[in-house]
Amino acid sequence: MLRHGFLILTLSACLLAPNLPPSWSADEAAPPTESQATPLKEWQIWEAQTGRLLGFEELMLGLADRDIIYLGEEHHNHWHIEAALKVLTALSRGRRPILALEMFAWDGQGALDRYVADKDQPRDRFLKESRWEHNWGGAFEDYEPLMAFARNHRLSVIALNPPRSLVRLVAKEGLAKALAEPGMAEWGMTEESFPEDPAYHEMIVTPLRQCHGGLTDQAYQRMYEASMFRDEGMAKTISGWLRRQVDPSQTDQRTDHQAGLQRGPQEGPIVSYTGGGHIQYQLPVPNRVLRRNGRVRQATIYLTAFEPQRADEIRTLMKEPVANYLWLTPLSAQGPPRRCR
Repeated sequence: MLRHGFLILTLSACLLAPNLPPSWSADEAAPPTESQATPLKEWQIWEAQTGRLLGFEELMLGLADRDIIYLGEEHHNHWHIEAALKVLTALSRGRRPILALEMFAWDGQGALDRYVADKDQPRDRFLKESRWEHNWGGAFEDYEPLMAFARNHRLSVIALNPPRSLVRLVAKEGLAKALAEPGMAEWGMTEESFPEDPAYHEMIVTPLRQCHGGLTDQAYQRMYEASMFRDEGMAKTISGWLRRQVDPSQTDQRTDHQAGLQRGPQEGPIVSYTGGGHIQYQLPVPNRVLRRNGRVRQATIYLTAFEPQRADEIRTLMKEPVANYLWLTPLSAQGPPRRCR
């Protein structure tokens, strides 16, 4: 049986086939939209609320006034990296977007800052100092193009994830007990609130049971709490950067002492790049950021590999919008993403 901590750190992989929110039935008839009449294919971008097919430039016009743009990927899909680079390139014309990455944890923030600032720093040293193998692992080459873009354009890069050791602690001990541990205070998590949301709970626990059956209810609860801990931690990080954009003096010394790049009000928007499970239906991270920053302007883009047999599923994702926009891409070299239905 897989360790609970590992399951949580790879949870977004089994959230790639999203569950509909509890209020929806897939049998309900969708309103007639352009998405019903137009054959779906790779590289289409759909505005979920209207069901309109957009060109890339039209998408970017819609994102022009956003404070945060969330890109939800299928992990290790090269085409999703390409889509992210296209967005970053467009935003970088006269602006300095901030890149936020799930693939790095808070204890690697200082290494991220140094790597972006110093183009002569060796890659191997960066990976060691950023604790890549400890906090994420796998082929860094899959995500290296994003870091290369940030280095070439001198963009700030945010490490979104809480340290892996804290996530594992929650998965092992449960949230209440884990929050009493000293490491939580070091990263400013002891006084954070973790509001319950029935829709979020269902979205997390249902695929856990589908993907990893046979565990106890207590185990599923701890894994759910670890997932909530991660999402709240990412929301806390993004919200902290938003506050500093308005007032650079608003620095949380408990969690931001490791940051080194000079940041200014000209930076933005924040482009958050995470697994799709962290943005779907706004529930995991976007709603938590909204709770912390009530007037924030944000948009979600759900990147999903297109397979012709998934056309009905994709139209369903537009009907009860999994995100503001759906961007269809080719399959990754690994083939279709894992699904647990």
